[in-house]
Amino acid sequence: MLKKFAKYVSQNMLGMVGMSVYILADTFFISQSVGANGITALNLVLPIYNLIFAIGAMIGVGSAIRFVIERHGNSSGTEGYFFHALVWAFLISLIFIFVGIFLPDKLIALLGGDSSIIAVGRDYTRIFMIFSPFFMWNHICMAFVRNDGNPSVAMAATLFGSLFNIVFDYILMFPLGLGMQGAALATGCSPIVGILICCIHFKSSKCTITLKPVRLSVKRLLHSCHVGISSFVAELSSGVITIVFNMIILNIAGNTGVAAYGVIANTSLVAVSLFNGISQGSQPLISDSYGKGDSKNVMYLIKLTAATSLFISVLLITAVYLGAPSITAVFNSEKNPLLAQYAISGLRIYFTGFLFAGINIVGSSILSSVESAKFAFIVSIMRGFAAITFFAFLLSKIFGLTGIWSAFPAAEFLTMFVTVYGLFKIHRPA
Repeated sequence: MLKKFAKYVSQNMLGMVGMSVYILADTFFISQSVGANGITALNLVLPIYNLIFAIGAMIGVGSAIRFVIERHGNSSGTEGYFFHALVWAFLISLIFIFVGIFLPDKLIALLGGDSSIIAVGRDYTRIFMIFSPFFMWNHICMAFVRNDGNPSVAMAATLFGSLFNIVFDYILMFPLGLGMQGAALATGCSPIVGILICCIHFKSSKCTITLKPVRLSVKRLLHSCHVGISSFVAELSSGVITIVFNMIILNIAGNTGVAAYGVIANTSLVAVSLFNGISQGSQPLISDSYGKGDSKNVMYLIKLTAATSLFISVLLITAVYLGAPSITAVFNSEKNPLLAQYAISGLRIYFTGFLFAGINIVGSSILSSVESAKFAFIVSIMRGFAAITFFAFLLSKIFGLTGIWSAFPAAEFLTMFVTVYGLFKIHRPA
């Protein structure tokens, strides 16, 4: 089991980091091509990415968990989960496509952008929102492939999708001179690459997933989303944090402050992806053992997951504290001294929160894997909405920009107590 855990977790961590790298690539190339206004525009629409990813993760992870657990119970309805998830994701994505085509200006303005930011970000927002179905389908395909016992293909899908994005970011933005539009096209096409690679598993003899058409059911969707809600909130929390922080920072430090937060937010995506990799790698194993009623393996896997999270947290915090000036310099092409000052200080304070956030991210996934949806939901809501919003407003009033950076560690620390309590309350399978 240790060997299997190491394989699943390492491959998913690598894959998830690969997925986050393409947003970092966007940030880097946009900073070189457009400058601080481009980073600000990207950071303002980042919550929309998070919402799209969150819906895809909730439907995909939730449906895949139900698929695994019910398969062990010999349920006759497991064959339709994959088709059902894909169709619902498409229907929901139509909302994003409509907004992207007809209302991108109003969306950027709603998120805090002024006329200069709207001009820079309009086409970028329109293009990436048109690709919403592919972002969601990519999440769903990878969740099912992982849960069907093939983490290697899921890893390859994320890595090659990210590599495609990075290469075409450069080609479309610089040699072809498409700027922000090129960045959006590269990002929008990257999940298509991931989906095509997932088809390797779907065509293999080992695949137990079928694309069996079934009647759409809101009840069945909610049944899946019930255990996928923590994945939804975990993804969405980054977007909520970004919106709240952007609004407060605009009042305290203007566009330069938002650009500095863009550096922190995009760097933190890599950190979150590490812990998402741990949780998504361990989730199929925990769900499988839980479905079989193997209590001993469930508890063993939980301990392995928590220990891995703590180890990664310490390495991550140390690396960012020492490397904050270098990380900032990569995205500060205009060598703005105020942006550098804000970002270096913010990185060092903000990233201390991952000592607690790691436990919360993997903890909420564990709770979903063993159908402890109530605690998974409470943990996700606390860290994604309630605690972070409370501390952002409170600490910014007292300490200004330093208080904003401190809100994330404070919220994660408070949430950690609920996570640990929920883990101790897990009902062990009979």
